Amino acid sequence: MVVAAAERSGGHLEPARVVAAARPWPVLPCADMNFDEELMPRQLPVDDWDTAEDFDPTVPPRTPQEYLKRVQIEASRCPDVVVAKIDPRKLKSHQTVNVSLSGCQPAPAGFSPSLRWQQQQVANFSILRRSIDKHRDHWKTQPLDSNVLLPSSEDEEGWKKFCLGEKLYLNSSPITNEINSPGIDYVQVGFPPLLSIVSRMSQPTVFNILEYLISWFGDKKLYPELGRWLYALLACIEKPLLPEAHSLIRQLARRCSEVRAKLENPEDGELSALNLLICLVARYFEQCDLADNEEC
Repeated sequence: MVVAAAERSGGHLEPARVVAAARPWPVLPCADMNFDEELMPRQLPVDDWDTAEDFDPTVPPRTPQEYLKRVQIEASRCPDVVVAKIDPRKLKSHQTVNVSLSGCQPAPAGFSPSLRWQQQQVANFSILRRSIDKHRDHWKTQPLDSNVLLPSSEDEEGWKKFCLGEKLYLNSSPITNEINSPGIDYVQVGFPPLLSIVSRMSQPTVFNILEYLISWFGDKKLYPELGRWLYALLACIEKPLLPEAHSLIRQLARRCSEVRAKLENPEDGELSALNLLICLVARYFEQCDLADNEEC
C-alpha cells in the first residue's frame, strides 16, 4: 500500500501518507501537536461564518448552506459547561428501589393454610383480574357519585382517609358494621374499592396508594377496611412486576406474617385475610420464598 502510494506520487512518499498507510487506527494527538488544527476532516464543505449580522433566527433557512451556517452560529452561542437545574422533590418517587430478600416469619403451628386452599385462592384471584382487565374500559368511563372526590396521587393523607375512613384513620379504632346501614357516610367509614374507582388508577397511582396503606399497616392490625383495599390494589398490579411493585408486595407479605405470628387463636377472624394476602404475593406473583408450606 505504501509502495503504490509512492509510485503514484512520482517516487516521493509524503510523511502524512506514510502514517496513514502504516497505521489503520486513528492517530492520537501528541504533546507538541497544535490543537487548533482539525484532528478530523470536515464531512461537509461549509465555510466559517465569522459574522452573524445577517442571522435572523425567525427566518427559515433558504438553502442547505444557510442551514449549516445557522447550526454553526447556534453551536458557537452554547456555553462550554451547562448545569441542569433539578428539583429534588420530583425525584422522590423515582429513587433506586432496594428489594429486601428476607422471607416471611413462619406461621405458628395450625395457623398456615393448606396447599389446596392456597391454589383455590390463586385461581379465584386470577379470574377476578381477568374480569377487571376485560371491563376496565367500561368502568373507567362510568361517572362517579358526587361525593366521591379522588385525591391526587401524591396526597398520602388524602388517600388514607379515602380508603380507611376518617374514623379508623384518625382514631385507630375498630369500625362497627355500618357498611350495610342506610345513610352511610363514606367519608367517615371509608370508600370501598369499587371498579369505577380502581379502573381509573394508573400503575404509579396504584403503587403510591399501596405504599401509603402498607406504611399505615406497619404498627396496626389488618382491619377489614384495609384488607379490602390491599386485595383490590393487588388485583390491579400488572405483570411482569416492576421493581416498585416487587418491593411493595414483598413488604406487605412480610408485614402480614409478622401480624400472624402474634395471633393466639387459630380461629381469629383476621387469620384468613392475612393468609390470603401472603398466599397471593407468594404464589400468584411468584415470590416463592415467601410461600407457606409447599414450594411453588
